[in-house]
Order: sequence, then C-alpha cells, then structure tokens
Amino acid sequence: MNRLAVISDIHGNCVALDAVLLDMKRESIERAVCLGDAIQGGPQPALVVQRLKELDCPVVMGNSDSWLLSGVETDSERISEERRKKLDIIREWSLSKLSEEDKAFISAFQPTFTLPLDNDRSLFCFHGSPASFDELIFPDTPEEEFKRILGAYASHILAGGHVHLQFMRRIGDSFHFNPGSVGVAFNRVQPEDSFKLDPWAEYAVLTLDSTRLALEFRRIPFDVDELIRVSRAEGRPFTDETAREYDRQ
Repeated sequence: MNRLAVISDIHGNCVALDAVLLDMKRESIERAVCLGDAIQGGPQPALVVQRLKELDCPVVMGNSDSWLLSGVETDSERISEERRKKLDIIREWSLSKLSEEDKAFISAFQPTFTLPLDNDRSLFCFHGSPASFDELIFPDTPEEEFKRILGAYASHILAGGHVHLQFMRRIGDSFHFNPGSVGVAFNRVQPEDSFKLDPWAEYAVLTLDSTRLALEFRRIPFDVDELIRVSRAEGRPFTDETAREYDRQ
C-alpha cells in the first residue's frame, strides 16, 4: 500500500507541524509533500525549516515564503495600512531567526512538481494554481474558470494549498484537492470583527493500492497553550493578538 501525507500552509507553526508528524508516525506514513507557505508567519520559522529538512520531502514555493525572502508583494489583496505594517514587522522578525543556510533552503522551494505515485498515476503539486502561487481555487469557483485553471493538468491527481480550506473537487476522470492548513486553520465564513483560529492542524492522506484510491482529510489537535508560550518566549511580535484569536487571552 502506497500512503502519502500532503501538508500545506504551516506558516512557521512547528507545534502544529509536530502534531501532524506524530500522527504520521503512528500511522506509519513515511512519505510526504508540502504545498508551500511553510515558514513565514508563526513563532518557529527556523524549527520548521529543520523539520522539513528531516522529512526530506519536496516543498512548493508559496506566496508568503516568496515574500519572506524578497519583500516583494505579488498578490492583489487589499489590506489596511495597519495590517501591512504588522506583516512587515513579523517578516523582519522571521528573517532575524533564519540563518543564511535556512534562507538558501527556502529559496530552493519549487514552483510546482510532479510526484509519481504508481505506474499509472502521479500527483501534480502547486500552491495557489499551476500558473501562480497567488491564484485562488475554492469549492465554488465557477466550473468554467476551474477548468481553465486546471484542465490542462487533469491527467494527474492535483493538489494545491493557499486558501486554508479542506476540500476535493472532480475534474474529468481525476480530482483536485486541498489538504487545508497545518499551522493556521480557520473557518472562512465568520465575522471579521470576531475572527477565531481553530485549535487543530489540517492535512490529507492519499492512499493507493492495486484496487483502491482513497483520500482522507485529517484534523489533529495541537497544544495551543504551548504555541502561545513559545511565541512569547521567542519574542514573536503581536503574540497577544494571536492569543485572542485562539481564545487564550
């Protein structure tokens, strides 16, 4: 039996990543791929780099990790000036925690990659879409647009991250799926003024054998109090805001 863990959007949260890695160990899942946005945002950027090196898996370049290295914004999302200033402060803090070797590791993340699964099937991996790590794909993306974005790749099983939402959607005889977010899971349908983060890590497991193809979405609880403790100990800016979003004031 061929089993593959598909992880994405860790965002520097190694407390959550370690919960996923422990779950993988319990289930004897030895292979993994990472769909990007691995490092930037959380309190443990260097430790996430270390874990990914140990995992020795392919990693896609996500928009936030590209921005971490370059400081160049590439998406069209409109955010407030206050929010932008906070993100810039967190980025500078994240860079201060990374060695030159860490940065070289991140810069080697790939735009896309194809992973052979068996003699007949392969997994095509990207962050936002095959064309852009900023492009958004949702369960309700109009069918014509969905086919425009992914139709040329429908001979593969398709996996993308970016939108922090677990879902699967058929395309032709294959399907596209998003494993959700390891490090920053949240409900996209909630009031902005009372935004909350979820206390679990999300990932997916793809299983293949001679007669079966299965996709499983997983949610693994992690120690939010430990995440906040680490964040304060490391001096990650705006930890109090994160604590409120987890109801840990």
